[in-house]
Amino acid sequence: MKLLAVAVAGRGLVDPADPVFGAGDEALLRGRAAFETTRVYDGRPFRLDAHVDRLVASALSLRLPPPDRDECLALAATALAGAGVRDAGLRLYWTGATLVATVAPIPDELEMLRARGLRLVSLELGVGLDPPAWLLAGVKSTSYAVNMAAEAEARRRGADDAVFLAAGGIVLEAPISNVWWRRGDVLYTPALSLGVLAGVTRATLLELAPEAGYRVEEGTFPVDELRGADEAFTSSSVRELLPIVAVDDSELPIGEAARALQAALRARASSSD
Repeated sequence: MKLLAVAVAGRGLVDPADPVFGAGDEALLRGRAAFETTRVYDGRPFRLDAHVDRLVASALSLRLPPPDRDECLALAATALAGAGVRDAGLRLYWTGATLVATVAPIPDELEMLRARGLRLVSLELGVGLDPPAWLLAGVKSTSYAVNMAAEAEARRRGADDAVFLAAGGIVLEAPISNVWWRRGDVLYTPALSLGVLAGVTRATLLELAPEAGYRVEEGTFPVDELRGADEAFTSSSVRELLPIVAVDDSELPIGEAARALQAALRARASSSD
């Protein structure tokens, strides 16, 4: 990933090629760190306060001291000023010892993927429907090895991404996105009680869906409901909404909800302070 700017608490802007984490930091040794990513629209990070709140919550779940909220906001501003761009991806990392903000370009391929849609394969994790708290369900941790392995397996099978299933074929989430689908005027998405990430974009769509004429049901759903939907899509901060055009061997159309809610999300982001 190309970085446009890197800022470190206590040091300010640093060369993106310079090391920022110590060799003894557990972020490197054991993946014990929290992070957040948000999209920057016209120089303004979208719902940054919500992302910082979740960073604090993730740190506490990881048994790390919480980062200082004001320092997170100030460091994000420093990194964005150093990058000198209006549209980008902003990321915050907190290891319990080091707070880092990075700014990177929006991947070029996203609009191509939005136009053609994603092909997903389902991967069963073998977890039950009530994961114990010590499994860190819903925590935004840098321990992403399983997520990256899932993406690699999806590509090996000729797909773009994966969708995780709990035991019994229950839909959870994609490796770095929440999953949605539509039947008629109802949108379905897995409930947070299943351990899926409480995505900030997910929360925004819960606000936007009724305004666009859709009712939302959060719950426990088998993968066949996703495969047989009228349409489906993923949501995440940088990728926004990406239509799903296939789940395993089931083809899906790009539908009206993905288009309408993508436009509504952009409008909301453009009007936010």
